[in-house]
Amino acid sequence: MLSNITIGQYFPGNSFIHKMDPRMKIILTLVYIVMLFVAGNFIGLLVGMLVSVVLYFVSRVPIKMILKSMKPVLPIVLFTAILNMFFISGEPLWQFWIFTITREGLRLAIIMAIRIVCLIAGTSLMTYTTSPIALTDGIESLLSPLKKIKFPVHELAMMMTIALRFIPTLIEETDKIMSAQKARGADLGTGSLIQRMKALIPILIPLFVSAFRRADELALAMESRCYHGGEGRTRMKKLTYGYRDGIALACGLVFIAGIILINLYAPVIF
Repeated sequence: MLSNITIGQYFPGNSFIHKMDPRMKIILTLVYIVMLFVAGNFIGLLVGMLVSVVLYFVSRVPIKMILKSMKPVLPIVLFTAILNMFFISGEPLWQFWIFTITREGLRLAIIMAIRIVCLIAGTSLMTYTTSPIALTDGIESLLSPLKKIKFPVHELAMMMTIALRFIPTLIEETDKIMSAQKARGADLGTGSLIQRMKALIPILIPLFVSAFRRADELALAMESRCYHGGEGRTRMKKLTYGYRDGIALACGLVFIAGIILINLYAPVIF
């Protein structure tokens, strides 16, 4: 299951979205997230899902990648949906003993499930189509006004990007450690909850040791290259907005207007 997690990976390409300015991708991703929570009915969420599918088609990132990354998240989606179904009061549809499924609970459960799936798909697209260096530059540029109050913008952007970049590395390392422990006869999948938690100790200890070793090697490599933060740092490629960003911004504004109109005038289905 760990190999199914693709968050933080970058897939090189020459698509329209790959060539966009990273700042615009970050802004539009935030707009997409806000609009998912603003959408209050199924029509708005279906529009958000359709937008996500179209963006993946334009970016040429294989749909199977996002479907693969959804597998580890399915238990969370199902758990959230079940909680909403049984703990939201309203018109009862089905009742057994102390469990009652209400019309409002079922509606909210479906909405939350679609919202979480769209949220993961939309945010993952930004990391799939943006290199870590471009993502760092984009975050630093957007937060640059905070430099006036002596806020360490570059350091924050660098830490966020490195943490995001090392997610796949740590997942791969965890998978290797688990495979090595199983080869030595470790039983990780059976027993009580306490026994399973104890079985994780031989995995967590080498994982932490490996993570600290990688962090130390990265710090040493940055120091050997005379890295001293963002002060006086130059860039080989300067960030500039192009016509692609204008088109994307216009499409984003249309999406915002569409969600607002749907919330105002579209009937609440189900």
